[in-house]
Formats: sequence, C-alpha cells, structure tokens
Amino acid sequence: MMKKRVLLVDDHKIVRSGLRALIEMEDDLGVAGEAASGLEALQLVRKESFDIAILDISMPDKNGVDTLRDLQRICPQMPVLILSGFAQEQYALNLIRSGCRGYLSKDADPEEIIRAIRVICAGRRYLSMELADLLATELTHPSEKRLHETLSEREFQVFFKLASGKSPTEIADELFLSVKTVSTYRTRVLEKMNLKTNADLTYYAIKNELIS
Repeated sequence: MMKKRVLLVDDHKIVRSGLRALIEMEDDLGVAGEAASGLEALQLVRKESFDIAILDISMPDKNGVDTLRDLQRICPQMPVLILSGFAQEQYALNLIRSGCRGYLSKDADPEEIIRAIRVICAGRRYLSMELADLLATELTHPSEKRLHETLSEREFQVFFKLASGKSPTEIADELFLSVKTVSTYRTRVLEKMNLKTNADLTYYAIKNELIS
C-alpha cells in the first residue's frame, strides 16, 4: 500500500518532531517533507508532490494565511489541514472560506489529528464537532458573527497584515496589488468593522487573540 505523503509546515521543530512520530506510527501515512517556514513550504511543493500539507498559522517569514493562498495557487490539488495554537473560533471560519480542508487546534487528541488527515486525503473536508457547531451557528444566526468573520478572503488578508503592522506599500508588494487597491481594501475593512485607524485594527486583533 502506498503511504500518503504528508508535508509538515511549522516553525517549531519540537512540534514537527511530535507530528512526525505520531504520523509514522500509521501504516498508511508517512512524512515526506518538513518546512520551518511558509517560504520553505512553497519551495518544497514546487519540487515534490504531497497528498496533504499540515500548516501552522503563526510563522516568522510568511504567515499561514498567506502560505495557504500561495499553496493553493502553486499546487491547487493538494489539500491543506490547518493545525494551529489559535482556537478554532478565532480563525477557522475565515480559513475554511479561504480553502483549507480542515482546522484543528494543536491540543486536539492525536487520534483526531490522524482521523482528519485520512478524511482530507480521501477528498473530503474534516469538520470537528466544535467547527461544525460554529458553521451551524453562522448559518442559523449570521448576525452573531464576529466582525472579522464578515470580511471577504482578500479583506481578511489585508486586515491581518495591517493589524500586524505592515504598511500599505509592504502589503501591496506581498499581495501583488497596487497601493491604491490596498488603500481601498483598508477603507472597506475599517467600515465593515466600524473602526477608524490601523491601531484600532491591531487592538481588535490582540483582544480577539488573532495575533500575539
């Protein structure tokens, strides 16, 4: 039986080592590559093929939100499972909308992580009970969405970068947009979130534990 090829993307070696040990215990799964950053992950998928990538959100050079987008552009057939230290209610809905096939917190049970990998490799989405509840709440009570959950995928990317202290010029370079377009997105984000300044965005992101 051919093992499913797993790519691990996390800037903490101890996390990658723990995941590798967990995955290598399974007869049908194997770790075929490791990356300590988003940029390393992009280099790997350009050279090798993988059945699934397990991706962290918080990384030094390229965060998981941007890495997810780039992985989908470079290797659209490869599904991505987000495994993050951030709780599901903070990021999961936005990233599911952005195309990841599942989202788990790093404190998930090992059995659930393996189950999620298998489900996603089989071509389906993996929704934990908590995430299924979040999606159900969104469908039945859309007015209860938190402000950042009302943003489109691109608006969320711009919001995240602004809140992290990036300038419009830096964001334009990273997203291949004009500075004018970034400014337009910034205006939309501030209006939707009923905020006035970039400092307000940063405060919101810290308060809601979207950045640390």
